[in-house]
Amino acid sequence: RSRPYAVVLLDEVEKAHPEVFNLLLQVLDDGRLSDSQGRSVDFRHTVVVMTSNLASRAILSHARDGDTAALEAEIDRSLAAQFRPEFLNRIDEVIRFRPLQPEDLVPIVRLQLAELAALLAEQELPLQVDEDVVQWLATESYDPEYGARPLRRLLRRRLENPLATELLEERYQGAAGVHVSLEEGGLRFSPVL
Repeated sequence: RSRPYAVVLLDEVEKAHPEVFNLLLQVLDDGRLSDSQGRSVDFRHTVVVMTSNLASRAILSHARDGDTAALEAEIDRSLAAQFRPEFLNRIDEVIRFRPLQPEDLVPIVRLQLAELAALLAEQELPLQVDEDVVQWLATESYDPEYGARPLRRLLRRRLENPLATELLEERYQGAAGVHVSLEEGGLRFSPVL
């Protein structure tokens, strides 16, 4: 109530209890929400963002064939089957996202590697990663259904955990940094002298 400017995120809204939608109708229609004791919260300056995975299968199949009109129709059918018309009519806009492509993961890989490099820099151990490693991580972790989530697991399993083990074994004592390169079967770590 004390901060009227806000963003409310409802992730995977289709999984919410039906009573939640009754509350949302009040928020989306009146711009306020009242509790059982008559207290009111102002939502007039609030952006409500709702995510859904309702049409994810259709999105994946239509992304391959490039039929945007069919995809939009399928999404609209999925929404209409799940939500009441009075709820859908209060939504200002539906934004449809296309599935990530392998090339979309490259900047995400770079961002994750930059975070790891910052951690290593705190220990005065710069991280050098070959470009083919970046491409390999993006390609190896690509899964159109799960987006970028597999990348996080791959980085932990193939890069962070093995590197942490080597750091604990003091393999980089006196080294000027860590170099990560690609070799057959995975990643290779070596000290920069």
